[in-house]
Amino acid sequence: MTTKLYTVLLFLFILAGCKNEKKAENPTDLTSQTAQTDLFFDISLAQWSLHKAFQTGEISPMDFAKKANEMGFEGIEYVSQLYNAEMEKYENAQVALDSILPKLKASSEQYGVQNVLIMVDGEGNLASEDETERNTAVESHKKWVDAAAYLGCHAIRVNLIGPKDKELFKQSAVDGLGKLADYGASKNIEVIVENHGGYSSDAAFLMEIINTINKPNCGTLPDFGNFCMERENGEMWGAPCVKEYPRYQGIEELMPKALAVSAKSYDFNEEGEETSMDYSKILQIVKDAGYTGFIGVEYEGEDFSEEEGIKRTKELLIKSAQELN
Repeated sequence: MTTKLYTVLLFLFILAGCKNEKKAENPTDLTSQTAQTDLFFDISLAQWSLHKAFQTGEISPMDFAKKANEMGFEGIEYVSQLYNAEMEKYENAQVALDSILPKLKASSEQYGVQNVLIMVDGEGNLASEDETERNTAVESHKKWVDAAAYLGCHAIRVNLIGPKDKELFKQSAVDGLGKLADYGASKNIEVIVENHGGYSSDAAFLMEIINTINKPNCGTLPDFGNFCMERENGEMWGAPCVKEYPRYQGIEELMPKALAVSAKSYDFNEEGEETSMDYSKILQIVKDAGYTGFIGVEYEGEDFSEEEGIKRTKELLIKSAQELN
């Protein structure tokens, strides 16, 4: 064997040994990656989990993709209201979106996260009993359908708020939500309703509305929390809950039309379990329904920092899923 050939072979042998050694240095990373790929769902980060940091200016909403990537998430769920301050810098909402959306899309591509959906707030009541007001709400939501399509999201999440009369609420919701779903279909975007207070937290009733509309792109976003139907003094938000829909029953009833799922969390015990709900029981319901899409982490507690709450929620999701039958 020539000296030159011997030197080449020796170099290749050493290089192969270095590669193997490098792989052995990070067993934890490999275990973590395997754990997530073995799940029956993907995990996304709901922007609301960091709403305090965004609202105080600690983090710019324009850096959401970067932050999600740093925290190890595969997908992101935007919240429209967290961009209000940014949008107010422009002469109108459309001009604002035309400027903001390309930056958000570029950022998501740069940091390798998938744009999953946009949670839309403050654009009017889709179930208003007043037809003019209802139609105005439909028109106001359309720009977010367009935004979702541009970003490559599959859906927008909307709220369903309307009159106290239940039958009138249903008629109005079928009309308003149905019209928005028609527009969404023209853009290949799903329009989904979260259990988010009032009649929308009455799972059986919400399913009546969704089934009456009966469109493949109109469905639900079951949230593990948010089953309060009535609050003190008739308040929609903030006040103590006085009437709550059965949580596990509600999730099971909403899952047949689920096009997204939200893993709400509030607090954790020393074992890392959520103190107000059984994640294993909920995920079994989700799995039994055949759902395989994204589940969004949405921490909303007070006892942990936002980042710590997000981390604990994600860890609990993974642990609970791995223990299922």
